[in-house]
Formats: sequence, structure tokens, C-alpha cells
Amino acid sequence: MRCVFVNIRCKPGTSYRVAEEIALREIHSELYSISGPFDLLLKLYIPENADVGHYINENLLDIGGIERTETTLTFKAF
Repeated sequence: MRCVFVNIRCKPGTSYRVAEEIALREIHSELYSISGPFDLLLKLYIPENADVGHYINENLLDIGGIERTETTLTFKAF
């Protein structure tokens, strides 16, 4: 499994609904409300054989209210 972090910016007033929809899909390891230019921080594990972009598009980006995402790939845990 490959660990990635996804920053999510939501349309105004939708962050709690977006977070609830993500939680219902049970695709995440951790999900936080955050400050700054993004509203949510999502930690998820993607299967090794899956394409990261395709996995995120198929499992996350069809949620209404998501305005923008930024994905950080991880390589090694220390």
C-alpha cells in the first residue's frame, strides 16, 4: 500500500458535508479539518498496483463540493 496525503479545498459551506461523504466511503486512514488555503487533509493508502491519479479520481473527486485538491506522494517513513 502506498501512503498519500490529499489537501482538499471545498466550496464555501460544504466542508462538513464533503467530510461526511468521504467518511461514508471508508477509503481513508485519517481525515482532518485544517486551517490555511485548504479545508481538509486526507491520509489514504492506495494499493501498490493502482494508479494514484485514477484511484483519486474514481474514489474522491466525484464528491460534490470539492473545488480543488493537492496530492502529496510519500516515499519512505522514518
